[in-house]
Amino acid sequence: MQLRIGPAGGCDEFAAKYKSNMFLPEFISDFGLNAFEYQCGRGVNLAEKTAEVLHEKTAAIDMEISLHAPYYISLSGIVEEKRLKSIKYVLLAAQAVKKLGGTRIVVHAGSASKISRTRAVELAKDTLIRAQKALDEAGMNDVVMCPETLGKVNQLGTVEEVCELCKIDDRLLPCIDFGHVNAMSSGSIKEKSDYQKILDTIENTLGGDRMKQMHMHFSKIEYTLAGGEQRHLTFADTVYGPEFEPLAELIIQKNMTPFIVCESAGTQTRDAAQMLEILNGAGK
Repeated sequence: MQLRIGPAGGCDEFAAKYKSNMFLPEFISDFGLNAFEYQCGRGVNLAEKTAEVLHEKTAAIDMEISLHAPYYISLSGIVEEKRLKSIKYVLLAAQAVKKLGGTRIVVHAGSASKISRTRAVELAKDTLIRAQKALDEAGMNDVVMCPETLGKVNQLGTVEEVCELCKIDDRLLPCIDFGHVNAMSSGSIKEKSDYQKILDTIENTLGGDRMKQMHMHFSKIEYTLAGGEQRHLTFADTVYGPEFEPLAELIIQKNMTPFIVCESAGTQTRDAAQMLEILNGAGK
C-alpha cells in the first residue's frame, strides 16, 4: 500500500479548460498527485467510453480512483423499500468503480432525525450486511465500502458510528471526513491531540491496519452551532478550519497509507497539492 492523495472530481480550473472528465488524469498528475475521487453523488451516470479511457490513463501513470456513491443512499432509512433501493445504488456504484479500475466506494449512512441514533445505526448495519452480501454474490467482493462521517447534526455518521458500521465486515474501511467531524462538533478539531483522539478511536475499534489504510476526506467547512455543516470552503479561509498540518504529522509518524481526497470548494486540486507539500515537509 502507498499513500494516495488527490481531489474530488474536477476543480473550477479544470472545468474552465476541459469539457470532458477524460482529461482528469493528466491534469491532476501535473500537480504531482496520484489519485482522485470520481463523483457520482447525483447518480451513477458513467459512460462506457469515459470509464475505459480513465482506466487506461490512470493505470499507465499509477493513479488510483475511488468513487463517491449517490448522496441519496440511505442505509438507515426507516422505510425498508428505500433501504433496499440503497443496496441497488451501492451495486451500481461498485460496478462503476470497477470499470474505472478502482476498488473504493464512499457511502453516506443517511439520516438520524426521525429515530434514535441507536436505532439508525442498527438499520444501517443491517443494510450494509445486505449490501456486502449482494456485492459478494455479484462477484464484486473486492469492492471496499467506506461509510463516511457526515457533517450535519441530524445525519448519521459520527466517528464512533462509522466505526460501529465498519465492524460488520473486516473489509469495510472508514471514510473520515475531518471537515465534517469538525463541523458536526462545532469546531472541535484544533490541535494534534484532537486528531490523535480520532485515530485512536479507529484503531481501538477496528485495528491498526484499517486505521492506517483508512479513506480520508479533507476540507475546511463553514458550520453553525445548531445544525453543523453549511458549505465547503477553500484553504484560503482563516475562520473555520480544520488545519491539515497536525494531521499530516500524525500520518507520517504512524506510517499511515491512507487514500486522501481534498473536497475544497472549487480549488480542490491546488489544495490537494498543498496538502501533499505539507506531507512531504512533515516527513523531513
